[in-house]
Parts: sequence; structure tokens; C-alpha cells
Amino acid sequence: MALPVTQLRIPNAEFRARCARLTEHLQINGDRGVVLFDRDYILYYTGFAFIPTERPIAFVMNSKGERGLFVPRLELEHAQSNALIDRVDHYLEYPHDPHPMTLLKAMLDDMGIVQTIAADDDGYPWILGYRGESLSKLTGAKIIHTRAFIEDQMMIKSDAEIALIRESCKWGNMAHVLLQRYTTVGATETEVSERASREATAAMLDAIGFIYKAQAGLGMGSGAFAGYRGQIGRNSAIPHALANNITFQPGDVLVTGAAAAVWGYGSELERTMFMGRPDGEARRLFDHMMALQETAFDALKPGVPCSEVDVKVRAYYEKHDLMGFWKHHVGHAIGIRYHEAPFLDIGDSTIIRPGMVFTVEPGLYAPGIGGFRHSDTVLITDDGIELLTYYPRDLESMIIN
Repeated sequence: MALPVTQLRIPNAEFRARCARLTEHLQINGDRGVVLFDRDYILYYTGFAFIPTERPIAFVMNSKGERGLFVPRLELEHAQSNALIDRVDHYLEYPHDPHPMTLLKAMLDDMGIVQTIAADDDGYPWILGYRGESLSKLTGAKIIHTRAFIEDQMMIKSDAEIALIRESCKWGNMAHVLLQRYTTVGATETEVSERASREATAAMLDAIGFIYKAQAGLGMGSGAFAGYRGQIGRNSAIPHALANNITFQPGDVLVTGAAAAVWGYGSELERTMFMGRPDGEARRLFDHMMALQETAFDALKPGVPCSEVDVKVRAYYEKHDLMGFWKHHVGHAIGIRYHEAPFLDIGDSTIIRPGMVFTVEPGLYAPGIGGFRHSDTVLITDDGIELLTYYPRDLESMIIN
């Protein structure tokens, strides 16, 4: 069920329910509490979005369900006003004296989180120059890694999460419309991408700005966006190329990307377009790319292992002698992160279930010709799939004259 426009966010009751499931997990395992350093996990359980730096930030919860945040002084008011939490403890600065981790230990002792601690990492990750003692050395406790449980919990999206992903698809679609409209021979990818993203973001803020927050992590941006990321002409055969301010030329094969960050959630829309009508080989590869994606759509069903989808798609590659153009698996889950587990890959045996959201993006990459990849965001339903992205996919719609 879609949320009313006045509720374009995750409800507080849902954050509490997420924490309750984690508390139950702690109690079953006999853990005294949990410590999470990952920015996306903290957002998932508390609604607190922040920029990770060398200054440690942690979500702390004991087995009674009492929740706390540990933050630097510069984040104190931010956390107090935005996190759904019972207490916020802070330290002055990093590395400072005493070191922040010393004060984190005092917080854990005060909350009774000792002896056995579930955690996503044995200490704050060494990012941006951070250095500090491990959690196990600091506390003397046994550290139980809990990422698998959290990732499993995040796999099944609630109605509220699906509503935010739908909203992301909507504004990513608008950004892509503008991207295609402004792409012309002689223009540069920078001017076209920036114009489309700026105008789509402005339209989004005009429509829902009074209830909108991006709360996006790395890779999601801070509004609606669309661009090429350097996947232009022969460079489109590089799946993860980087933007180079390339000028569009007649005959170019183009691979796009568009989405929007909405209350921490994103989506993925990608299309293969052409500067002029494609020749025989490019047309052939485009048609195979479409068939590969349709093969994946047909294979995506609840109760099926993720691996089976990739197996069926790879069988198409092999049948049509296309493995020389293969470079990656079929797709991945998406939500708070732009790449989440599970993965549509032969090595992932996770059973597909209703409420999962995937990208479906099998591609073909031909050096000297270009790359061919559509990506759509797909919701798993009780009896199949629903395409959440709805941009045209057919060849005629992808030709820029």
C-alpha cells in the first residue's frame, strides 16, 4: 500500500519494530547488547543520517532494548533532534584525550553491554585516517559478528520502504526524460547531466519539498539525478566507467543512469540509447540485451534461489554465443544502499521472497562498438514481479535523432 504524501518517510513505529527484532535476536543468542558502526545500519535502526568521518559514531542497544547513540560533539544536536533513540552520549573530538573509544567503553558498561557483544565490526572502521583499539581489546568481551542477521532483515522491504523506492523511481524517471531531451551532438555529458539533474531536482522540491529529505549515503546523491558516467561511444563498453566530459558524436552508443535519493532510499534506472539509428551489429546486440533482461524477468519468482535467475540468463548467453560480451551477474538488491544483498548471481543461494527489490541489468559489452544495458528496479510480489521503473525500453524510444 502506498503511503499518503504527508507520510513520505519511515514511520517511527517501524524503527521501533526493527529494533525489537534485533533485540529478540540478541536475547535468543544470549548477547548482552549490540554495537553498530556502519552508517547505513545506524540509519536503518534509528533514522539518523550522517556523514561518516574519522570521528566514531555508533548505535548501541542492550538486550533490554534500551537504545543509544555515541557521537562526537559536533553531531550532538543533530542526533538529538533526528534520531529515534533513548539516549545520546558524546565525546569532544577525535583523537583527543581521552580517546573516544575509551568513552564508548564507559557507555557500554553503563548500559550493561559486557562479556558478549554483537557487532558489525570489531571496532570503528579505519576510515579517513582513524586509528583506535578494537572493540574486543577495549572491552575484553567476545565479539559476535551480526552483519548477516542485519542484512537478512534489510532484504524484505516494508510498505513504507517500497513507497520511498517508488518515489525515487518517479523522480529518476523525470531526470532521465530531461537527460534524453537535452542530449545532442556536440553537447558534453557534463552540461547535459547537470542540467537534467538540476531541473529534475527543482521540480521534485517544488512538488514534495515540504516533506522531502534525501538522507542519502555514498553513491546516491542528494536529489534527482541522471547522467552517463562516461559510458559514451566506445567507453560504454566499460560497465563502471567514470565521467570524462565527453562530447556526444553521431553513432555513439550511450548507457545512462538515473535515480533519486528519497529519505535514504534509492532506485536504479539505466537505458541504452543511440545517437542516430544503430547499425546491424549494434541492433543485434541491443535485441539480445532486451531478450536477456526478459529472460531474467521471467525467472524472477518468489521461492526461486537467486542463483537460478543467473543460471537461466547465462544459458541464454551461451546458447547465442554471447559469453565473450559478458562482464557481470544479472543484478542486486537495492534500498538504503545502491548495492545490497542478495545478488542475482550463481553463487548466491538466497531464496527470493515477496518484498525484495532488485535491479535487473544483464549487459553486453563489445569493445569498439559499445555497451548494451537496461536496468530496471523490480519488486518481488506474491506471484511474480512488478516493475517499479517504467521508462520506455524499446529501440525506437532509445534513438536520439
